[in-house]
Amino acid sequence: MALLGGARDLNQTTAYLERNLQHWLDYGYGLWILCHLPSGRVAGRAVLRHLPLDGRDEVEVGYALFADFWGRGLATEIGLACMGYARDPLHLDSVVAITRPENAGSQRVMQKIGLVYEKDLTHDGLRHILYRSPPLQPNAA
Repeated sequence: MALLGGARDLNQTTAYLERNLQHWLDYGYGLWILCHLPSGRVAGRAVLRHLPLDGRDEVEVGYALFADFWGRGLATEIGLACMGYARDPLHLDSVVAITRPENAGSQRVMQKIGLVYEKDLTHDGLRHILYRSPPLQPNAA
């Protein structure tokens, strides 16, 4: 949580859950909790969600795993699955991802799932790096 805004207290956690449940109601997609099937343990989370950035409504792909699950290629696998879902059935034109500059691991995953660096920006008062997908849908001729 150090690179995701820090730990949340009970009220912040409740608000976070309510926002994510409302996103599912509004859009039909959002936050997924990831279960590691061999162990039955919660491994982390993945997300496709609307995110306002620089005055635009973007759709963000995101992933976060507990440290026990790092280094297994799971973030890349999850990111690729989210990107596939963004293409079909959602037919999104573009997907973004943001991370803190010091999160080199997340930046590597973003590159592996086909996102490219676009710019540095400030989000929630903190410096972030923005990556974006090439167009997900073919351009109409």
